[in-house]
Amino acid sequence: MRRTAWLLLAWWGWMASTFHVNAAEARLLRFPAIHGDQVAFGYAGDLYTVPASGGLARRLTSDPDSYEMFPRFSPDGRHLAFTAQYDGNTEVYVMPSQGGEPRRLTYTATLDRDDVSDRMGPNNIVMTWRDNETVVYRSRRNQWNPFKGELTLARLSGGVPEILPLPRGGWCSFSPDGKQLAYNRIFREFRTWKRYRGGQADEIWLYDFATKETTRLTENPAQEIFPMWKGDRIYFVSERDENRQANLFVLDIKTKETRQITRFTEFAVKFPSLGDSAIVFENGGYVHRLDLATEQVARLSIEIREDFAIGRGGLKDVSKDVTSGAVSPDGSRAVMGARGDVFTVPAKKGPTRNITGTPGIHERDSVWSPDGRWIAYVSDASGEDEIWMRPQDGIGEAVQLTTRSDTYKYDPAWSPDSRKLAWGDKKNRLQFVDIETKAVTPVAQSDAFEIRDFDWAPDSRWIAYAKPEVRRFSSIHLFGIESGNTVKATDGWFDVGGPSFSSDGKYLFFISERSFNPTYGSTEFNHIYSDMERIYLVALAKATPSPFAPKSDEVKIKDEKEAKPEKLPDIKADDRPVGTLSSLLNDPQFRKVVAELAKTGSTSTS
Repeated sequence: MRRTAWLLLAWWGWMASTFHVNAAEARLLRFPAIHGDQVAFGYAGDLYTVPASGGLARRLTSDPDSYEMFPRFSPDGRHLAFTAQYDGNTEVYVMPSQGGEPRRLTYTATLDRDDVSDRMGPNNIVMTWRDNETVVYRSRRNQWNPFKGELTLARLSGGVPEILPLPRGGWCSFSPDGKQLAYNRIFREFRTWKRYRGGQADEIWLYDFATKETTRLTENPAQEIFPMWKGDRIYFVSERDENRQANLFVLDIKTKETRQITRFTEFAVKFPSLGDSAIVFENGGYVHRLDLATEQVARLSIEIREDFAIGRGGLKDVSKDVTSGAVSPDGSRAVMGARGDVFTVPAKKGPTRNITGTPGIHERDSVWSPDGRWIAYVSDASGEDEIWMRPQDGIGEAVQLTTRSDTYKYDPAWSPDSRKLAWGDKKNRLQFVDIETKAVTPVAQSDAFEIRDFDWAPDSRWIAYAKPEVRRFSSIHLFGIESGNTVKATDGWFDVGGPSFSSDGKYLFFISERSFNPTYGSTEFNHIYSDMERIYLVALAKATPSPFAPKSDEVKIKDEKEAKPEKLPDIKADDRPVGTLSSLLNDPQFRKVVAELAKTGSTSTS
C-alpha cells in the first residue's frame, strides 16, 4: 500500500513537471540562426539565444522601441549581425554573440519602405556573412521596384557599402571558397502567396565572381528559395513536393540530383539558416533543427521566462486605436471597435460603455441594428470567426448567430427590418442569417474575388451586390429574399461598384467607370482616360419613369369646346342708339356690345 502511494505521488510529480514544461514552451519564434551549440532567434521583437538542444532562452536585446530581426552568426561565431530600428530607420547592426552593445553598420535615408510589416520585406535585411568581417544585406534604397533589392556588403571596419555586381538579389549563400554565390533574384517571401506557379516564382541562380557568369541551378514552376551552400550541396526550400507544402530539399552540385529531406504537411518551412553542422528553421511557430550528418529533424523545446510587460493587462487608452465605427439609428450614440472590444459612446452626454469587455477574444466590425435594440459584430469567442449580437446597452448575454465557420468573415450589414444580417467572407461568398431561426442562406459566390459591395433594399426583400467576374469587369446583381431568384442589373462591359438603393426602393444607384474623355500628352502622342467614375442609376420597374427622361416645352392646344366663342344677343333696329357720338358712347347698351365684341375678337360691325 505504501509503495502504491509512493508510485502515485511520483506519477503526479512527473505529470506536474511535464505540464509546467509544456505550458512554458514558447511559440511564434522567428528567424532562427545557429552556430555550434547556440541558436539565436527573434521573439516579440527581441533577440534571444538558447542551446541547440533547447531549454531556457536568454534575451540579448530589450529596446522597447526597436524591432530586432534576422540574426546571423559570423562564421567564427563571435558576432551576431541583425536588422533593427534603434535610431528610427531600419538598419544593420552587429553585437557580440554572447551579448553586448549593438553597433550600427549602415546609414540609409528615411524611406517609405522601413516598415517591418512591408509585404515586400523591410529594408536592409541581413542575409548572411561573406567572411568574419563582412555582412551581406539586402538594400532597397536604390530600387523603385519593391520586388527588387541589391545585395550589399557592410564591413565591421566601416566604410562605404559595396554593392555586389548583380542587378538584383535576395536570399543568398557563398560557396565554401567564396568565389561563387547561390542566390534568388526575386524577393517576395513576405507576401502571403502559397503554391504560386507564376512568373514571379523564385529560382536559384549561381554567380561566378571570376567569370561574371550567371547560370540557373533549378528549373521548376514551384517556388525555390533560401539557398544554403555546404560542401558540394546546396540546401533550399521548395514547394515542388506532392503536397505543395514548403519543405527542405538538397541539390548535389556534382550530380545535379535533387532530393527532398523534410516532409511537413501542415505548416511550411520558413526562414532557414545554415550553421556549421546543422540548419535551423521555423515551422508552425516553433524552431526545428536539422542535423546535416544524419538528416534527422528535431523540434527545439524553448522556454522564455520574462516579465512580458507588453502583454500584461491594465488600463489602456484605446481612443487612438479605433478600427470601426457606426452611428445608432437615432444618432444619440455611436458604436466603435478598438483593441478587440466593442464600445458605445454618447453624442454629447453620458458614459462610454465597453459592451463586450472580453480579454483574449477579438471582436470587430460592429454595426447597430436599425431598430436600435442590437449590436452585431464578428467574434472569435468560439475559436472561429462567427457573427454574434448582444443588447445595445451591454446588459444581457451575447447571442451567437452563426456556427461551423470555415473562413474569415467581414462587413456584416443589417436588413432595414432588423431581422437579417448579411456578410461577405474570404471564400468569395455573400450570405445572410435569419436572426430568429439562425438559418443561413447563400446569396452568391464569385469565382474571381471577394464580394465586398452590397446593400439591402428598403423593404428588406432584395439584396443588391457587385460580383467580381472572371476575365471581365464586375457586374451588379439583385437577389430576391423571398423568391431566391437572381437578376442581373448591369452587363459587365464597364467596371461597377457601390450599389445602393434609393430611399423609396424604386432606383438602384451605383458607381461605374464608363466616362471616356481622352487627354493627350505634351511630349508623346498617347492618350489616357482619367476621372472615369460617375454615379449612375437604373429604374427597378418598367413603370418607374426615369428622372432623366427628355423634356421639351410644347404649345398646349385648347379643346374645341373651350375655343368656341359665346353667342352674343342680337341687336334689333329699334334698339340701335341714335344721337350724337358722345351720347352714343355714353349709352350703356352700346358700351356692353363693344365690350362683348372685344372679348370674342369679332370684327362684325352689325
